[in-house]
Amino acid sequence: MAGGGRRTRETRRYGRLRPGDRVAVVAPSGPVDPVRLEAGRAVLRRLGLDPVVGKHTLDLVNLGSLGTVRNDWHRLAGSDADRAADLQEAWCDPEIRAVVCARGGYGATRVLDRLDWTALADATEASLAAGRGPKILHGCSDVTALHAAFGARLGVTTSFGPMPAGVIADLSPAVEQDMPDERLHGLRAALFGGPVALPGTHALRPGRAEGPLTGGTLSLLTALLGTPYAPPPAAGHVVFLEDVTEAPYRIDRMLVQLLQAGWFDGAAGIALGSWRDCGDPAELDSVFAARLGPLGVPILAGVPAGHGPHQRTLELGAPALLDTGALDLGVPDVGALTLPALPGGAR
Repeated sequence: MAGGGRRTRETRRYGRLRPGDRVAVVAPSGPVDPVRLEAGRAVLRRLGLDPVVGKHTLDLVNLGSLGTVRNDWHRLAGSDADRAADLQEAWCDPEIRAVVCARGGYGATRVLDRLDWTALADATEASLAAGRGPKILHGCSDVTALHAAFGARLGVTTSFGPMPAGVIADLSPAVEQDMPDERLHGLRAALFGGPVALPGTHALRPGRAEGPLTGGTLSLLTALLGTPYAPPPAAGHVVFLEDVTEAPYRIDRMLVQLLQAGWFDGAAGIALGSWRDCGDPAELDSVFAARLGPLGVPILAGVPAGHGPHQRTLELGAPALLDTGALDLGVPDVGALTLPALPGGAR
């Protein structure tokens, strides 16, 4: 049922991992560096997990053909059909407890029509019936397309955070030497269980808001508008936004598009993550204040999630509390975006 499925109303929080759980590493988007992938897998193993790699994870194709690969053209990690097959096989395998995307880049939107959403939904229900809870879909950036579709169609929360061939590969010293590292701590909390609290740096509009967390990478949310995979409207939700290498005028244009589409109508609050290589931070704050301020909801900026070296992990779809605290009074390190742990540490 390519492109089919239904939007569910109830969202089930994913089951937390336990030491020894098998996780599948797949590549639904851009090409993967095998050295960094192996470094990331080593970190996952040190966390007590058993990471297996999808069949096509290290494949390479160009955008327009399956012929000889040209390195000077944009590349993907295999054909659309193969990338979708790896993702679907992992999600439907009852031995796999999490599907971890190796990296972002580009290409996730192209696999959406290739997925059998009925089979994915059946596998989700089977996981629930087994008493283990839904499995985890983990990744960020381009994976926002999958977060939006899985959340809406399967009714599950998903994990937005660093990936094995990305920042996780850089966590080797911290995990090997048992060094304190907020990125590693946040990843553990999100995947294995525990509260997640991400401090902001400044408030663009003060206040306090509660609601399920939605959002992700701005350019992907915008790219999905008008498609069968568009993220449901943000009414009643705390919205998380971030992006990379987008000029302020392009960020402004995307915000305008979402506003004109009515996507922000009724949003409870907004958390702004990292905007790496997106121009002058002061200009960005001016854009956010001008476009999002009229919504009349609290806006917390500087949340350490998104692109860049300081990536933390967020559970999209989970209950969230956004509180600017005393940031609006000029007191630093008080406002935060918080996601409580499941009651009793339940999976």
